[in-house]
Amino acid sequence: MTRSVIGLVLLLAWPAHILLMAFASWGGTRPARRRRATAPRPAQYWIIVPCLNEERVVDRTVYAAAELSSPGTPVRVLVVDDGSDDDTGVVLSMIVDPRIQVFRRTAPLARQGKGQALNAAYRYIRQVTAENGLHPEDVVIGVIDGDGRMEPGALDTVAEYFRDPRVGAVQCRVRIHNRKHTLAALQDLEFAAIANAGQTLRDRVNAVALGGNGQFTRLSALGSLGEDPWSECLVEDLELGLRLHLRGVRIRYIPQVAITQQGLVDARRLLRQRTRWAQGNLQCLRYAPKLVASRRVGNAALLDMMYYLLAPWLTIVGLVAAPAGLALAWRDLDAALVGATIGTLFGTMAVAGLFWALVHRVSLGDASLWRCVTAGVAYPFFLLIGLLATLRGLGRHLTGRGTWAKTDRVIEEPA
Repeated sequence: MTRSVIGLVLLLAWPAHILLMAFASWGGTRPARRRRATAPRPAQYWIIVPCLNEERVVDRTVYAAAELSSPGTPVRVLVVDDGSDDDTGVVLSMIVDPRIQVFRRTAPLARQGKGQALNAAYRYIRQVTAENGLHPEDVVIGVIDGDGRMEPGALDTVAEYFRDPRVGAVQCRVRIHNRKHTLAALQDLEFAAIANAGQTLRDRVNAVALGGNGQFTRLSALGSLGEDPWSECLVEDLELGLRLHLRGVRIRYIPQVAITQQGLVDARRLLRQRTRWAQGNLQCLRYAPKLVASRRVGNAALLDMMYYLLAPWLTIVGLVAAPAGLALAWRDLDAALVGATIGTLFGTMAVAGLFWALVHRVSLGDASLWRCVTAGVAYPFFLLIGLLATLRGLGRHLTGRGTWAKTDRVIEEPA
């Protein structure tokens, strides 16, 4: 009987944890209070748009970035064409706007990873800042991917957060703009509801993670990391956030400002993207000892950071434990009870998905109830893609494979 109990516990631990976190994070969907501003807004904002073969989306993205400019938040857009061999260069050459500047990289410097493209842009901006006599504290660099869009005026909210002199970086909420597709709707559920709740909770314990889209960082904070703030890590955004935390830089999360990006509507491409993320997360595990030893990282923040750094490994343990639990239970229990247990396993995950669908519907209200319910019901299968990606990421990590082909965009509907 003891083996049966152990088997059932191993089998249900993972989905029960998901459900527990879902309910525990309900209060985290409310934005945290912002500290009263004590300093003027930064004087200059740069938006870096790194692009490689983005002919299908880059023009709309670049124009949208330029439209973020306002009298209180002057914006300059620096588009980094990292050796595109499609018509990205042609599209960019047709853009005539004094706020937009194209920075082209060619071989052998081009195509060395997104981090290197961002570093080249950073060094250029640092030089221009010095020539204009501005202090790095008064300059903010934002990163918007080739498919990213922010609404005009959104940067004014970002600027208010930077009036707090303690804040060195902020991360905006991420949404999916082609969420009519079921698979894209699941990604919007993940980013807009689940990740949003987690980031809001992290904001309260000073553990906010940076994402690749919609991150804004002071030039001075980037400068504290040396000549190359971004690395060759497969999740250079997450690693940048960890390095800033180790430097004692305050990172805030802004749930009321969203940046939209293109969701993947092909399961194979989604699996490949998530495999890269899982492998990158494994690469970042090397920061665990530094985080534990750092006096600049609080206990609550450390607990959260260790959780998401160890999550891929815990997933692997879960993949081993669940079959083991099933095998143990099978020896002492009849087939009907084991079948009921497996049903409970998927049922628990489905309840978690429906819960987050409810959060999405109530907090955002821009998707039909039917679409939210469909995404919630499909959530367990979406998790299975993540589990498979984690296994593939571990395999690539252990065999030393680190090269990746860029994920292709799809043609968007006319604006």
